[in-house]
Amino acid sequence: MIDAFKKGDQKTHRFVVRPTDIAVFDGVVVHQVCSTFALAREIEWSSRLFVLEMKQDDEEGIGTMLAIDHRSPAMIGDEVEVVATVGSVRNNELICDIRAMVDGRIVATGKTGQKILKKEKIKQLFKTV
Repeated sequence: MIDAFKKGDQKTHRFVVRPTDIAVFDGVVVHQVCSTFALAREIEWSSRLFVLEMKQDDEEGIGTMLAIDHRSPAMIGDEVEVVATVGSVRNNELICDIRAMVDGRIVATGKTGQKILKKEKIKQLFKTV
C-alpha cells in the first residue's frame, strides 16, 4: 500500500441525479428524488478515489463500513458534489468523512471505511464464505 494521504486530504466527485437513481422498490416509485442507495454508491466512489492511488498492482480495496445521514433531497437533474475527507489511515484501513451537497446545501453526511488488501488475501476470504 502506498502511503500517499494524510488526515484532511480531500477528493471531490460530482454526479448528476438520473431517473434511474430514484427510490424504487418492487417496481413502485417511492420518491422522485435521489435515493439513499444511489447516494451510497456515489459516496463509496468518492472515497475509492483515494484507494485507486493507494493500492499497488497486487492489491485491491474492500469496503468495511458505510454510514449515511441523508438530510435533504437531490432532485433529478441536480448535480451533487461529494467531498471525501481523509479522517484517518491506520495500517491498511482508510476512513473518510463524507459531505454531499447541491449548490452548497447539505444533502448528506457520512463516513466510509475501506481496507487495502492483497488480491490473493481477498480471494482466500471469499473462498471461506
